[in-house]
Amino acid sequence: MSAAGAEPVLTATIVRKVYHPASAEPVEAVRDLAFSVEQGEIVCLIGPSGAGKTTTLRILLGLDPDYEGSIVPAPGAGGGPGMVFQEPRLLPWRTVEQNVRLAMPRERRGKDLDGLFAHLGLSPWRGRYPGALSLGMQRRVALARALANDPRLLVLDEPFVSLDDAAAASLRGLVVDTVDRLGMSVLMVTHNVTEAIAVADRLLLLSGRPASLVAAVPLDRPRPNRDRAWADATRRDLAGRYPGVIAD
Repeated sequence: MSAAGAEPVLTATIVRKVYHPASAEPVEAVRDLAFSVEQGEIVCLIGPSGAGKTTTLRILLGLDPDYEGSIVPAPGAGGGPGMVFQEPRLLPWRTVEQNVRLAMPRERRGKDLDGLFAHLGLSPWRGRYPGALSLGMQRRVALARALANDPRLLVLDEPFVSLDDAAAASLRGLVVDTVDRLGMSVLMVTHNVTEAIAVADRLLLLSGRPASLVAAVPLDRPRPNRDRAWADATRRDLAGRYPGVIAD
């Protein structure tokens, strides 16, 4: 959970984002979307397909500067957030360790990564190539790559999609443990409401396009105490209150 009185690690104010496709009408993707991520907090961004979640992430990461509003700190400030995409995006001709180190600034590539690889269960795989790893292990490498630069904020875009239940649960546990151990923050985009309820401190519910904030929902029950019955009841309650965002 966030530290009392601490400055947010991210404050996003996206007043408007409009796409102007050639030979077509402009498309407004985001309107009046404002939120923050506090220190040590896991926030999940949830909304219908096509609502503008990916557009929002691109703006937060500095990949799309063509919008009205502001991101504080600015993308790239202090090394920027660590990013884990839906696909691992590993170079198949590079080893696990090389993939992680290549994403680091040249002056930091000699950093000792023994603790990071051990924490993520990757020590035996450091010299192997991505093709020898399962999808779950490749996702761990992508997580290691994002964490190697010691970001204050970790941004996850559907990081557990296509994994079986056991692999997804293991990777979720690693993310939560890393947040607790290092005190970093997480902003995660997911379509899996049950998954979000399991890990988040706060849910940000988005409307359909143009994306705007429908509600910020705190989840105050400690994560170890979130049993299946509580999670199911929480989902039903959210579906009743926000039917356009959460399917029953």
